[in-house]
Amino acid sequence: MIRFFDVKVVYHKDSRDAEGRCVLNLPRLNLEEGCRYALIGPNGAGKSTLIKLLAQLIEPTSGTIEMGGIGDRIGYLPQKPFMFAGTVLRNVTLGLPRADNRTAQALAALDKVGMREFQKERSARLSGGEAQRVALARVIAQERRMILLDEPTSATDIAGEAKIEEALTAYWRESGCTLVFATHSPAQAGRLADEIIVLENGVIAEKNDAHQLLESPKNPTVRTFLNYWRLGDRTN
Repeated sequence: MIRFFDVKVVYHKDSRDAEGRCVLNLPRLNLEEGCRYALIGPNGAGKSTLIKLLAQLIEPTSGTIEMGGIGDRIGYLPQKPFMFAGTVLRNVTLGLPRADNRTAQALAALDKVGMREFQKERSARLSGGEAQRVALARVIAQERRMILLDEPTSATDIAGEAKIEEALTAYWRESGCTLVFATHSPAQAGRLADEIIVLENGVIAEKNDAHQLLESPKNPTVRTFLNYWRLGDRTN
């Protein structure tokens, strides 16, 4: 179990900004290990901040986070992943411990995201969506207890999105890892998550079973947010 107790993240513009701006305020939040959680909400709601807290990239301004038995086996995929110089294959093998099966591990991960045929391609020539898929291969090439993803398909086309979702679902089933991802797509949240957490202005507006929340949200603000999504879905 991952537990948040009175966690706040406050950003200060400069040293004269004594009060600052609270971008995340979580009095209580429990995440079950082995479950899949989608974070949805408008821009600036606190989704990326929550992902970075779990990735231990930032510290809370106040409060405590208990990570349970996760340890340091955490895979993190930012919205705009960094690519190392060299080939696609090198980008995946660099993150793996030196071993005889290192290349085989990397190729297997690339195969899962549909990028094996690009193994000799230079990383600088990849599109944004292709880079996201290679970065995901780098994450799933080794054993993780938790995978954290910030808009993992934001730069991909429909085929790339399907490959990423398939790879994540397969890896979750095989590993039993905890999966937490931020997305602007409630439809993707419904496909991939067991539970959805809706954030608004840094606080949790609603947290519930994914399909129940999408079909019958209890919070009026969440209903309005989802109605905009459904309206857009009908017009596309």
